[in-house]
Amino acid sequence: MTSSERLNATFIALADPTRRAILARLATGEASVLELAKPFAMSQPAISKHLKVLERAGLISRGRDAQRRPCRIEGKPLADISEWLENYRRIWEENFQRLDALLEELQAPEKKTAPRKGKRL
Repeated sequence: MTSSERLNATFIALADPTRRAILARLATGEASVLELAKPFAMSQPAISKHLKVLERAGLISRGRDAQRRPCRIEGKPLADISEWLENYRRIWEENFQRLDALLEELQAPEKKTAPRKGKRL
């Protein structure tokens, strides 16, 4: 998968509020599918589909602990999105700084200059 495809998969995964809630829960520690399904009014297979989307995007990984398959959050895709967004934040920050400077210049009282002695045109 290219970096653009990974970024797209991450944004698609994060577009759903259920998946964001699952990630928020996993940010506090690993959990099983049953534990993740508990707060939602949906079936375990529905939660499993959400987990597959998150796993395909690389946002979670699943381990094996005897009969239990705990899920855990993976930080790399979130770091990639943060880096991608940071580039645009810098661009907008620079634009806002230029706009602030222009506004200050436009709002500054006009300086009246005294006529110069000497040459006349």
